[in-house]
Amino acid sequence: MDTVDRIDGIGDTRRALGAFLRARRSRVAPEQVGLAGGRRRRVRGLRREELAQLAGISVDYYVRLEQGRATQPSPEVLTALARALSLDAVERGHLATLAGSRADATPETQVSPLLQQIVNAMAHCPAFATNHRLDVLAWNRLGAELMGGLADPGRRDHNQARYLFFDPAARLLFPEWEARVTESVGQLRVAAGRYPDDAELTALITELSARSADFRRIWATGEVVMCAAGRKRLRHPVAGLLTLDYETLHVPAAPGQTGLVVHVFGAEESSPEAAALTGLASAPVHQV
Repeated sequence: MDTVDRIDGIGDTRRALGAFLRARRSRVAPEQVGLAGGRRRRVRGLRREELAQLAGISVDYYVRLEQGRATQPSPEVLTALARALSLDAVERGHLATLAGSRADATPETQVSPLLQQIVNAMAHCPAFATNHRLDVLAWNRLGAELMGGLADPGRRDHNQARYLFFDPAARLLFPEWEARVTESVGQLRVAAGRYPDDAELTALITELSARSADFRRIWATGEVVMCAAGRKRLRHPVAGLLTLDYETLHVPAAPGQTGLVVHVFGAEESSPEAAALTGLASAPVHQV
């Protein structure tokens, strides 16, 4: 089987919308929307005709959407489908992206000297920056150490998705590994919707699908994720298990480029985690 076919038409804008609708349709239990379930149903989730009825559109039109024979549905249709599928805000945005206009060229991203200066200035907050392909392009000293040794070229892959799926060290660094890889897959799906002609992104997703059953399993769910804020647990070989707060700062794109996302970690003042980060930041380079 062709790997690209197996990952829902990456690079094919007509198929991407249908693949996302199928994945989301399969996760809605009939009972959630007042329909009869039962063991004899042959499909997981809603049938096509059931979703069409809930959205107030014809079955034929919905089938053409899933098959890629109908493109650019109206905002009213998108709203109805999103409501019927109980999509959250991120998923609604992704649906709109797939159904509308998308970037045609392969985008590039550069780290400006000023941005690197800003990241370096966060001396007591681990920080690193990624592009839409999850390539880590900039970091400060503490961020490099906390993320598994970014400053050492031979220590880990600088693509966050490859690192998570293929490097055993990632499972040690992230105790909640399943949640982290699910995030990475969801972010790549959003990027694939925005940049369907990005050959490097397509090659990355194809590689991940070919080499990782976990990636294929998560991708099939249609998960979409946008970087936000929250709390994550990391296990450092010196500092031990750390529970850190994080924020993501979105850097606007320059003309012809994509924006960067700067990930910043921190801890409450006077907490054990804050003391651990201070200790790592002040440690000699050879000890960190």
